[in-house]
Amino acid sequence: MRGPFSMLLHSPRLAERVLGLVTFFRDESVVEPKLRSVAILAAVREREAAYVWAAQVRAARANGVGNDVIDVLRAKGDAGTLPAEERSIVTYVRQLMRTNRVDQAVFDALESRHDAQWMVELTAAANYFALLSGVVNAFEVAAPPDGDKLSA
Repeated sequence: MRGPFSMLLHSPRLAERVLGLVTFFRDESVVEPKLRSVAILAAVREREAAYVWAAQVRAARANGVGNDVIDVLRAKGDAGTLPAEERSIVTYVRQLMRTNRVDQAVFDALESRHDAQWMVELTAAANYFALLSGVVNAFEVAAPPDGDKLSA
């Protein structure tokens, strides 16, 4: 086992509970896989988690996230260059990760297109992967050498 779960296994009961959320987000969430991946990458990039980034870029590509979006996120670039839905998600997640708050206008832009369940699950996914990022960063879990690299 690699990544955050290699550390979480030092607390088996915690690892079991945390792992259950992976299954939920992958198989049960109402947030479309592509959009969920955009939120996850935005959160992970804000947390500078090289291991989680590498793993999630692979998943994001499989979920249909384009290299143009991945490149903007990797570079912490201007979200204004992204398509409207991705731009709204990236702006929302970046604000949440940076300040633990979201401007009302940013929240309203997403909420106008999605219901409360979608908003909760998107927010939870971003924060779940921020948690995993914190674990790998605290224990300095190295990114796989063949994985996508974060910009300096």
